[in-house]
Amino acid sequence: MTPVAKRPLTADEFWALPEGEGKRELVRGEVRDEMPSGVHGIIALKIGAKLLSWLESGHEGYAWVEVAFLLARNPDLARLPDVCYVGPGKLESGIPEKYWEIAPDLAIEVISPSETWDEVQQKVEEYLVAGTQMVWTVHSRTQRVVVYTPDSVARTYKAEDGLEFPQLLPGFSCKVGEFFQIG
Repeated sequence: MTPVAKRPLTADEFWALPEGEGKRELVRGEVRDEMPSGVHGIIALKIGAKLLSWLESGHEGYAWVEVAFLLARNPDLARLPDVCYVGPGKLESGIPEKYWEIAPDLAIEVISPSETWDEVQQKVEEYLVAGTQMVWTVHSRTQRVVVYTPDSVARTYKAEDGLEFPQLLPGFSCKVGEFFQIG
Protein backbone atom coordinates (compact mmCIF):
# COMPACT_ATOMS: atom_id res chain seq x y z
CA MET A 1 0.00 0.00 0.00
CA THR A 2 1.28 3.45 -0.91
CA PRO A 3 1.46 5.85 2.03
CA VAL A 4 -0.86 8.82 1.80
CA ALA A 5 0.87 12.19 2.09
CA LYS A 6 -0.50 14.36 4.86
CA ARG A 7 -1.54 17.80 3.74
CA PRO A 8 -0.04 20.71 5.67
CA LEU A 9 -2.12 22.14 8.51
CA THR A 10 -3.32 25.71 8.31
CA ALA A 11 -2.81 28.12 11.19
CA ASP A 12 -6.53 27.85 12.06
CA GLU A 13 -6.35 24.05 12.18
CA PHE A 14 -3.21 24.31 14.32
CA TRP A 15 -5.00 26.67 16.70
CA ALA A 16 -7.93 24.23 17.02
CA LEU A 17 -5.71 21.31 18.12
CA PRO A 18 -6.07 20.23 21.75
CA GLU A 19 -3.37 21.54 24.03
CA GLY A 20 -0.32 19.33 24.31
CA GLU A 21 2.58 19.22 26.69
CA GLY A 22 5.43 21.64 26.12
CA LYS A 23 5.71 24.21 23.39
CA ARG A 24 4.29 23.63 19.91
CA GLU A 25 4.92 25.51 16.69
CA LEU A 26 3.60 25.17 13.16
CA VAL A 27 6.51 24.91 10.72
CA ARG A 28 5.43 24.94 7.08
CA GLY A 29 2.19 23.19 7.97
CA GLU A 30 3.77 20.59 10.28
CA VAL A 31 3.38 20.57 14.07
CA ARG A 32 6.67 20.58 15.96
CA ASP A 33 6.81 19.83 19.67
CA GLU A 34 9.49 21.10 22.02
CA MET A 35 9.98 20.28 25.69
CA PRO A 36 11.86 23.18 27.32
CA SER A 37 13.85 22.55 30.51
CA GLY A 38 13.45 24.27 33.85
CA VAL A 39 16.54 26.37 33.22
CA HIS A 40 15.03 27.42 29.88
CA GLY A 41 11.88 28.62 31.66
CA ILE A 42 13.77 30.56 34.33
CA ILE A 43 15.88 32.36 31.72
CA ALA A 44 12.80 33.24 29.64
CA LEU A 45 11.06 34.52 32.78
CA LYS A 46 14.04 36.71 33.72
CA ILE A 47 14.18 38.22 30.23
CA GLY A 48 10.42 38.78 30.20
CA ALA A 49 10.60 40.42 33.62
CA LYS A 50 13.31 42.81 32.38
CA LEU A 51 11.18 43.81 29.39
CA LEU A 52 8.06 44.16 31.54
CA SER A 53 9.90 46.34 34.06
CA TRP A 54 11.15 48.53 31.22
CA LEU A 55 7.62 48.86 29.81
CA GLU A 56 6.15 49.65 33.23
CA SER A 57 8.71 52.42 33.69
CA GLY A 58 6.86 54.42 31.03
CA HIS A 59 7.82 52.93 27.67
CA GLU A 60 5.30 51.93 25.04
CA GLY A 61 4.59 48.56 23.50
CA TYR A 62 3.85 45.09 24.77
CA ALA A 63 5.90 42.08 25.89
CA TRP A 64 4.71 38.48 25.97
CA VAL A 65 5.97 34.97 26.45
CA GLU A 66 5.12 32.14 24.05
CA VAL A 67 2.42 33.72 21.91
CA ALA A 68 1.91 32.62 18.32
CA PHE A 69 2.91 34.79 15.38
CA LEU A 70 1.80 33.74 11.92
CA LEU A 71 4.92 34.55 9.93
CA ALA A 72 4.00 33.03 6.54
CA ARG A 73 1.11 31.43 4.64
CA ASN A 74 0.84 28.49 2.24
CA PRO A 75 2.24 26.55 3.96
CA ASP A 76 1.55 28.30 7.24
CA LEU A 77 4.35 29.11 9.66
CA ALA A 78 3.44 29.98 13.26
CA ARG A 79 6.32 30.55 15.65
CA LEU A 80 6.09 31.11 19.40
CA PRO A 81 9.12 33.06 20.57
CA ASP A 82 10.02 32.41 24.19
CA VAL A 83 9.79 36.17 24.81
CA CYS A 84 8.81 38.94 22.41
CA TYR A 85 8.15 42.64 22.15
CA VAL A 86 5.72 44.46 19.89
CA GLY A 87 6.15 48.20 19.70
CA PRO A 88 3.43 50.84 19.80
CA GLY A 89 1.20 51.36 16.79
CA LYS A 90 0.86 47.72 15.77
CA LEU A 91 -2.12 46.92 17.95
CA GLU A 92 -4.88 49.14 16.57
CA SER A 93 -7.18 46.13 16.19
CA GLY A 94 -6.50 44.93 19.74
CA ILE A 95 -5.00 41.72 21.03
CA PRO A 96 -6.12 38.75 18.92
CA GLU A 97 -7.80 35.66 20.37
CA LYS A 98 -5.69 33.28 18.28
CA TYR A 99 -2.38 34.25 16.74
CA TRP A 100 -0.80 37.49 15.64
CA GLU A 101 -0.78 38.09 11.90
CA ILE A 102 2.22 40.38 12.26
CA ALA A 103 5.85 39.73 13.11
CA PRO A 104 7.10 40.77 16.56
CA ASP A 105 9.55 43.67 16.60
CA LEU A 106 11.82 41.63 18.88
CA ALA A 107 11.79 37.82 19.06
CA ILE A 108 13.82 36.13 21.77
CA GLU A 109 14.58 32.42 21.61
CA VAL A 110 16.15 30.68 24.59
CA ILE A 111 18.01 27.85 22.92
CA SER A 112 17.29 24.34 24.19
CA PRO A 113 20.10 21.75 24.29
CA SER A 114 18.14 19.61 21.81
CA GLU A 115 18.02 22.35 19.13
CA THR A 116 20.54 22.12 16.32
CA TRP A 117 22.46 25.04 14.81
CA ASP A 118 20.46 24.68 11.59
CA GLU A 119 17.14 24.79 13.47
CA VAL A 120 18.17 27.94 15.33
CA GLN A 121 19.35 29.64 12.13
CA GLN A 122 16.11 28.67 10.38
CA LYS A 123 14.04 30.33 13.13
CA VAL A 124 16.17 33.48 13.00
CA GLU A 125 15.81 33.72 9.23
CA GLU A 126 12.04 33.15 9.38
CA TYR A 127 11.58 35.98 11.88
CA LEU A 128 13.75 38.41 9.92
CA VAL A 129 12.12 37.58 6.56
CA ALA A 130 8.70 38.16 8.15
CA GLY A 131 9.73 41.65 9.29
CA THR A 132 11.09 41.20 12.82
CA GLN A 133 13.59 43.97 13.52
CA MET A 134 15.76 42.02 15.93
CA VAL A 135 16.17 38.42 17.10
CA TRP A 136 18.05 37.37 20.21
CA THR A 137 19.20 33.78 20.63
CA VAL A 138 20.02 33.13 24.26
CA HIS A 139 22.55 30.39 24.99
CA SER A 140 22.55 29.19 28.61
CA ARG A 141 25.60 26.90 28.29
CA THR A 142 27.90 29.72 27.15
CA GLN A 143 25.97 32.54 28.86
CA ARG A 144 25.85 34.51 25.64
CA VAL A 145 23.25 36.30 23.59
CA VAL A 146 23.59 36.49 19.82
CA VAL A 147 21.70 39.42 18.30
CA TYR A 148 20.56 39.24 14.68
CA THR A 149 19.24 42.15 12.63
CA PRO A 150 18.10 42.43 9.01
CA ASP A 151 21.56 43.69 7.98
CA SER A 152 22.70 40.01 8.13
CA VAL A 153 25.25 40.71 10.85
CA ALA A 154 25.19 38.67 14.05
CA ARG A 155 26.66 40.25 17.15
CA THR A 156 27.61 38.15 20.18
CA TYR A 157 27.29 39.55 23.70
CA LYS A 158 29.02 37.87 26.67
CA ALA A 159 27.85 37.84 30.29
CA GLU A 160 29.65 41.08 31.16
CA ASP A 161 28.34 42.94 28.10
CA GLY A 162 25.40 45.31 28.21
CA LEU A 163 22.38 45.07 25.96
CA GLU A 164 21.22 48.50 24.77
CA PHE A 165 19.27 49.06 21.57
CA PRO A 166 17.97 52.65 21.68
CA GLN A 167 16.26 52.58 18.29
CA LEU A 168 14.11 49.56 19.19
CA LEU A 169 14.06 49.67 23.00
CA PRO A 170 14.86 53.27 24.06
CA GLY A 171 16.06 53.36 27.65
CA PHE A 172 16.32 49.56 28.01
CA SER A 173 19.60 48.38 29.45
CA CYS A 174 20.84 45.26 31.21
CA LYS A 175 23.88 43.02 31.43
CA VAL A 176 23.64 39.66 29.64
CA GLY A 177 24.77 37.89 32.80
CA GLU A 178 21.60 39.00 34.63
CA PHE A 179 19.61 36.48 32.55
CA PHE A 180 21.69 33.58 33.88
CA GLN A 181 21.69 34.34 37.62
CA ILE A 182 19.78 31.24 38.69
CA GLY A 183 19.27 29.83 42.16
